[in-house]
Amino acid sequence: LLFPQGAALIRMLANFMGHSVFQMGLQDYLTIHKYGNAARNDLWNTLSKALRRVGKSVNIQEVMDQWTLQMGYPVITVLGNETTDNVIVISQERFVYDSDAKPKDPAFGDNSYLWQIPLTIAVGNTSHISSEAIIWVSNKSEHHRIPALEEASWLLGNINQTGYFRVNYDIRNWRLLINQLTRNHEVISVSNRAGLIDDAFNLARAGYLPQNIPLEIIRYLSEEKDFLPWHAASRALYPLDKLLDRTENYNIFNEYILRQVASMYLKLGWPTSNLNKSLVQASYQHEELRREVIMLACSFGNKHCHQQAATLISDWISSNRNRIPLNVRDIVYCTGVSLMDEDVWEFIWMKFHSTTAVSEKKILLEALTCSDDRNLLNRLLNLSLNSEVVLDQDAIDVIIHVARNPHGRDLAWKFFREKWKILNARYGEALFMNSKLVSGVTEFLNTEEELRELKNFIKSYEGGAAASFSRAVETVEANVRWQRLYKEELFQWLRKSLTH
Repeated sequence: LLFPQGAALIRMLANFMGHSVFQMGLQDYLTIHKYGNAARNDLWNTLSKALRRVGKSVNIQEVMDQWTLQMGYPVITVLGNETTDNVIVISQERFVYDSDAKPKDPAFGDNSYLWQIPLTIAVGNTSHISSEAIIWVSNKSEHHRIPALEEASWLLGNINQTGYFRVNYDIRNWRLLINQLTRNHEVISVSNRAGLIDDAFNLARAGYLPQNIPLEIIRYLSEEKDFLPWHAASRALYPLDKLLDRTENYNIFNEYILRQVASMYLKLGWPTSNLNKSLVQASYQHEELRREVIMLACSFGNKHCHQQAATLISDWISSNRNRIPLNVRDIVYCTGVSLMDEDVWEFIWMKFHSTTAVSEKKILLEALTCSDDRNLLNRLLNLSLNSEVVLDQDAIDVIIHVARNPHGRDLAWKFFREKWKILNARYGEALFMNSKLVSGVTEFLNTEEELRELKNFIKSYEGGAAASFSRAVETVEANVRWQRLYKEELFQWLRKSLTH
């Protein structure tokens, strides 16, 4: 899901109505309610009328209530029918990361969740993709005839990611899509390439799809020149990395990701420090792509990337002039702190104190959390409680970033539990900061032991943040379940693919 919920729902609505009709309906709505209050249903009714004017009948209120009032969002599964040609079976269910954790309220048994879903669908082959058709899916499971479906053609659902749902396919169709991306990815639009990556990782994470499928999809990235698919990949790899980063076989995963990133990293290189202003600025998209690739290369341990970061930091220390290009500073600082000795940590700490620029201060402080040295991480956690050293709103980021660091995860978690009374007194009023802290410290916990510690902690403490904690338990339970069911499957596949 590449867009936040509110924006995504409006986008979906405008798309199935047709943009011109949607705009016409909005115009009417604004005219009617120019001076008065309007309820949500007035908008839905005005939009339904606009549709009727162009001869279409959709009860928008009924459709949109399902999307705004039911929790979560659906996953649609499209299966080819083995027996009848050109017929597919489309089913829907609520998407959940942990199917063991059934909703607490029995009235919301998963079967009661149903959406009316405007599924756009297209058929493609090696060189061409059809124009999209729209299928309204409103039952648990439906059969639909797709006329142009031939032996070697693939299906693609949710064209340009206009719908607020995920799409899963049978393995045969996933294979055809992977094949297509490898041979000629441009037949599939940029936003659909990003959507396929995002869906595949999340579907595998939730156990709807074999673990190797998303990892096979990203093999094509060495040919990908657009920012969005790379961004989708790094956004999805990050949580997976956190599930694996304390396991004994972590290096196989690491190695695999580095292989997918290496050639694009070499191709793009590093930005030059823009001291000579006459240099033509590369396009924003290109710079963003380069930043994304450098970030992946450095965080997964590309040797050249590490050397480059170390050189830039050493140059800054020896000349006391910071020539590190602005848009990769955070990556360079963090990489430098994690690789180099304590002197670098002290240097960054000194710069943090002497710098007055707010954004630079924030980047320096986050870089300090990248250290491999547990003593330094502990020192930082304790300093975060001193408001004269670290601003209250930045202290949360310090604790969360230490929790993201595999060397500091247990330290941050322990610190959080021991200092909960102080932290809750400080942030309890500002609920969003409190829930950001709770989820930040717990979302990457993934062992049975950590789950037990979380539950015991919740039993023993009093006060605030109850909703954040019940979400935290769901997240950690899903992480533990993933480790139990899928970790081995992932490593087995990685081992095989790295030896071939």
